[in-house]
Amino acid sequence: MTNQVAASDVGQPGARARGRGRRPADEVRADVLRTVGELLLAEGIADLTFERVARLSGVSKTTLYKWWPSKGALALDGYFHAVQQTLAFPDTGDIRVDLRDQLRAFVHLMTTTPAGRILAELIGQSQTDQDLAVAYRTLYSSERRRLAAERLRAAQEAGQVRDDVDVQVVVDQLWGAVYHRLLVPDEPVTESFADALVRNVLTGITPR
Repeated sequence: MTNQVAASDVGQPGARARGRGRRPADEVRADVLRTVGELLLAEGIADLTFERVARLSGVSKTTLYKWWPSKGALALDGYFHAVQQTLAFPDTGDIRVDLRDQLRAFVHLMTTTPAGRILAELIGQSQTDQDLAVAYRTLYSSERRRLAAERLRAAQEAGQVRDDVDVQVVVDQLWGAVYHRLLVPDEPVTESFADALVRNVLTGITPR
């Protein structure tokens, strides 16, 4: 395991000097993911390499390759951990408020930070990188779906959403629409767009 950060990387995002001694695997993994997340949000994915991550995190390339089979899989895992807290799903007891606030947080992250561009790059690369495609489904999209579906099911139990509603379809209607505008930017992704999505889904579009 590398113990020191190279002089050329001192002051770089994610740079951490390491003392000697074996550390728990969970701590090592957390340091790697923090390093990758900081690099991605500061610089994007272009200059992310296993060599650089190993140097900055103080972890051997052998260890990195053991845990992540490709650069894309490593980038996605680091990205997910970097945005995880920002995209945490609230539960105030009011499903309309919670959906609106979560979608607004997602829109803000995607449009005012490098996160949106990075996610678009990762989705694009996953079309030709099978390891990344698997990682995207298991580490990111399925987890985001699970959190949203759990909140919607809680709303069903509270009588705020009809029992016959398929919550997975609602997830596609709301977040799928945002992803579509991010990847096919014919129209802007804004808070008012997020609000309109929630309003249309929860209220409907046909006359009462």
